[in-house]
Amino acid sequence: MTDRVDRSGLQVDAGLAKFVEEQVLSPIEQDAAAFWAGFAALLAEYAPRNRALLDKRDTLQAQIDAWHLERAGKPLEQGEYQAFLRQIGYLVPEPGAFTIGTRGVDPEIATMAGPQLVVPVLNARFLLNAANARWGSLYDAWYGTDALDAAPAAGSSYDAARGAAVIAAGRAFLDRALPLKAGTWAEVVDVGAITLADPAQFVGQTERGMIFANNGLHIEVVVDPASQVGSTDKAGIADIVLEAALTTIVDLEDSVAAVDAQDKVAAYANWLGVIRGDLTDTFEKGGRTLTRALAADKAVTLAQGGQKALPGRSLLFVRNVGHLMTNPAILLPDGSEIPEGVMDAVITSAISAHDVRGLTRHGNSREGGIYIVKPKMHGPEECGFTNALFDAVEDLLGLPRHTIKVGVMDEERRTSANLGACIEAVKDRIVFINTGFLDRTGDEIHTSMRAGPMIRKAAIKGSAWIAAYEKRNVAIGLRHGLSGVAQIGKGMWAAPDMMRDMMEQKIGHPRTGANTAWVPSPTAATLHAMHYHQVDVFGLRAGIANEDVPGLDLLLSVPLAEGTNWSEEEVREELDNNAQGLLGYVVRWIDQGVGCSKVPDINDVGLMEDRATLRISSQHMANWLLHGVCSKEQVMDSLQRMAAKVDGQNAGDPLYEPMAGNWDGSMAFQAACDLVFKGVEQPNGYTEPLLHAWRLKKKAA
Repeated sequence: MTDRVDRSGLQVDAGLAKFVEEQVLSPIEQDAAAFWAGFAALLAEYAPRNRALLDKRDTLQAQIDAWHLERAGKPLEQGEYQAFLRQIGYLVPEPGAFTIGTRGVDPEIATMAGPQLVVPVLNARFLLNAANARWGSLYDAWYGTDALDAAPAAGSSYDAARGAAVIAAGRAFLDRALPLKAGTWAEVVDVGAITLADPAQFVGQTERGMIFANNGLHIEVVVDPASQVGSTDKAGIADIVLEAALTTIVDLEDSVAAVDAQDKVAAYANWLGVIRGDLTDTFEKGGRTLTRALAADKAVTLAQGGQKALPGRSLLFVRNVGHLMTNPAILLPDGSEIPEGVMDAVITSAISAHDVRGLTRHGNSREGGIYIVKPKMHGPEECGFTNALFDAVEDLLGLPRHTIKVGVMDEERRTSANLGACIEAVKDRIVFINTGFLDRTGDEIHTSMRAGPMIRKAAIKGSAWIAAYEKRNVAIGLRHGLSGVAQIGKGMWAAPDMMRDMMEQKIGHPRTGANTAWVPSPTAATLHAMHYHQVDVFGLRAGIANEDVPGLDLLLSVPLAEGTNWSEEEVREELDNNAQGLLGYVVRWIDQGVGCSKVPDINDVGLMEDRATLRISSQHMANWLLHGVCSKEQVMDSLQRMAAKVDGQNAGDPLYEPMAGNWDGSMAFQAACDLVFKGVEQPNGYTEPLLHAWRLKKKAA
């Protein structure tokens, strides 16, 4: 039984109330009684509005389902389809010309281009690593991954041959990013005596070496002839350190399993610790006890004289939960659960107010902003709700208007189809738009669930709508003045062990004009940073802005498998692929409360999985089941066989609970079955309601 306290009619978990009052409100001198009274009044207005928006989602989906059922067997004609979507309010008129009015944005977001990390807030060690990934060793990134085209390191001790290949690659990188007036970096024997082709690239000196700049990013050449690497280098260069993850999204949403007050307090406490600057984590590694803390700034003696501190940490966003979920941490006066996204908005902003008021060790935003990413919004009306909610939060906390900035995830179909209007709804606080291919695909399947069977999951990546979606995101952002003010972002590289492939493919993201893109690890951030030295993103944008914006005909083309007749083997192969990915993720979520981890796929390739990938797999299986491509018996056969495979893939995990043969006892397996067999009826195809319900059962057990 949860221990609750009454706060202005709200029934608040006692542990959450104590945390908020003592650790969040007291340092910012916010009166607790006034805060709870204001919070209760805010909820009285915004909880019903939140519910009404969710009801509208359901109404629109029911109308779309009915339209497809009425037209069963007929080809989808875009003119007729779009006229229908406008009639029901799914599509809204394009706004007139406007330019966003956001002010006071930090340069990492507004005027710089570089990688972005997303990290689960509940893992303190990962959180600290991500925040510290502002700077990364290029030598370490090459030495320890397959990104370098050279023989892998032999043995556990330093491999001199591998090291020599790393040094050679480093010199080649410096030649491209920091060309010399004459000769090459391979010929340099004294870094202090070099002459750059562009002397303005030299910034100054640190205690470890020299700092340079290219395309707005810094490069530190570390000189230490006494070090293991430096002793083998004729110039004594021990490392090349790149400014890498300019920004990090600290995630309370898709990458965490937070289902009750206990989980939410742990999440909020880590956000508070990283904002205050005193978060630490102690762990065992290689037989040693290590403690991780936040990095200090990097002191530079400037070439023209004087001192400057370069930020030592990523600028932090916090990703709140979307509009759908509720949480039992706080009960409203009628006994219903609080909308979790509203709770996040209030409490994460109150925590961030410590930074706004200068009560932190390092500081996050030098412009005094609070950066919140808002996911899974459906259309401009929901964006407008978020804008009004953030107004109310600012008033509650005594913050100037538009202190809270918003990042809009363009990951739902109704948002991508109405992106200009969505941006307009938050035009004075928007600092970020980002495509989310995975959730966007899940919503694509669910929205058109009744239209017919979808093509195979892997083939969806080549669909016409995806190219239009990615291009529209950049073009519409540029049209409305995001360049120089806000980030335009691209999605995740999911395979953290496949860095060579990432280096070949992910350069495509900056070439689109996007000034950030997601990477799965600090090492990947360091490697991806090289792409921003190759591509001058801001220089490309003038040309991109003159290109035509793909229209709705392409964006709204549904990836239907019309006239396709798959073989039994093809159906089995597709089901196995989906079932294995679904089970591999769900078993850790339900049994261990792990919301994001490297999950082996059906070919044993480790992929970073979160709820977005789960949404696609479960919705795709539900779609094929609905349209008779497969039977319930075939789906269950795949689920049971893949449960055995997932058990084998996790054999080395002492905390793992096997599923195979324990069909009625494994809550994880039952949750996976629900996600498929109840997939059609889930709101917008989201997995959270079922996952939360099963995780709460597991915790209670």
